[in-house]
Parts: sequence; C-alpha cells; structure tokens
Amino acid sequence: MGRNCSRRTCWARSFGEVYRGEWHGTEVAVKKFLQQDISSDILEELKAEVRIMKRLRHPNVVLFMGAVTRIPNLSILTEFLPRGSLFRLIRRPNNQLDERKRIRMALDVARGMNYLHNCTPVVVHRDLKSPNLLVDKNWVVKVCDFGLSRIKHNTFLSSRSTAGTAEWMAPEVLRNEPSDEKCDVFSYGVILWELCTLLQPWEGMNPMQVVGAVGFQERRLDIPAEVDPAIAEIIERCWQTDPKTRPSFSEIMAALKRVLKKLSANQPRRQRVQETDD
Repeated sequence: MGRNCSRRTCWARSFGEVYRGEWHGTEVAVKKFLQQDISSDILEELKAEVRIMKRLRHPNVVLFMGAVTRIPNLSILTEFLPRGSLFRLIRRPNNQLDERKRIRMALDVARGMNYLHNCTPVVVHRDLKSPNLLVDKNWVVKVCDFGLSRIKHNTFLSSRSTAGTAEWMAPEVLRNEPSDEKCDVFSYGVILWELCTLLQPWEGMNPMQVVGAVGFQERRLDIPAEVDPAIAEIIERCWQTDPKTRPSFSEIMAALKRVLKKLSANQPRRQRVQETDD
C-alpha cells in the first residue's frame, strides 16, 4: 500500500504525520507513525486502533480502509476528507459557517458519537476534540483518530495519564480517575462551545493551567450571552462535574434537532431553498 501513496504532508501531530495519497485509484489519508521501531508497545497500539476502526461503519465516522504493518511504514489508511479538521475550518477568515450549518455540524458529531457509545461493547473515544473531527466536501463532519480509544468491558475505564488533550478533557480524566463514556460528553461540550463562539478553548493557558482550572478548581469556559439559550443549556449539561448527570448523545441529538427546527422556521423560505440547492 505504501508504494502507492504520495508524500504530500497535510498536517503533523505528536504521534505521526498524515499524508494525502492514492490507493487503488481512491484518494486516501495515510497516518504514518513517527515511531517506527518494532517495540511491542507501538505495534500493540497500532493493532488496537485497527481492531477498533475496522468494525466501525457510520456516515459520521471516518471510514477505515487498511493498514500497513511493515517497518518502516507503520500506517493507517482512511478515507480522505478534503476540508480538513473542524479545528482549522472554524478559525479560517470567511469560513462560510452560518449558525444553521454549525448546528448541523454539531449534530453530525453527536450522531457519530452516539453510534460509538451504542456499539457492543461501547467504544469510548477519550480524545474527542475539534482537531479529531474531519469535514468532507459536503460539510459533513466525521469522527476520526481512535489511537486513544478504549473498548468498555467494565463499568469504568482505568485511568490513563497520556490520554487526550487538556483543553477538551473531562475533569475526572484530568485527575487520572476512572472514567466511562461520559468523558466524551464533556469533550463534546467544548466542541459545541467552539462551534458557537468560533474561539479556541482556554487560549493563552498552558495544559497544566487547564488541568488545575478544570480538574481541580471546577472552572468552565465562559458561554457568551448571545449564544442561543437552548445551546447554552446543552453545553452546561455536558460540563457537569458528576458524569452521571451529563446527557447521553441521544439526548443531545434530540435537543439539537429542536434547535435546528426552530432556526428553519425562522428562516425565509427563499434562503432555505438556496441552502438545499447548495
């Protein structure tokens, strides 16, 4: 597979680089691991991600297409989504993301996560954040990057200090306490906040400051007054300190659909027709 992939880097991450390539005539994204030694830990991490991804099939989850398990090309191949990450997209000038489009994107993420949480056994992402959400040419958002995901066999997952990115992590994960799938719901609240504000979470603070603020001081991001009260309520519920009181993704989907229905009702018919045509 590796021989058919072009070497044009799209973006880099701490664990590896992602290339845009072609495989059997199909455009793909190739995630190549930076560490290419043959240690059992790295190989097990790759195999764990492959085991999770190969069984997932949902319109809002990035499609796994194959893996390269030969040194020095340890890689994972997935479908290629041309608009890149949601993190970068919402911060571009003139990003073409009106309120309805952003709520639809939030609903896409909730649908993908609802699917993961309803798998048997449950798949807990543990690193849900806007850089791990990719957008296709039709503005559909898909969940990706299952390198830190865990299969939930028990009530709680054991703590794992390296999991996640502080700005999006739930307080119980920041404290290295046992967690369940509700840690993804907290992270989703941060993503919904990003979509509403178009801001970067905890900008100006380093990861250790975020750990202290969210994990130990129970601080939360400020929700601007102009945010739709129905959306603000979803965000606040996602950020509850007690994971049991956070909503399920099924509940979040229902709430977002009500918001979309209200926005559609308030939108001029001519604009609705134009949006449909687009």
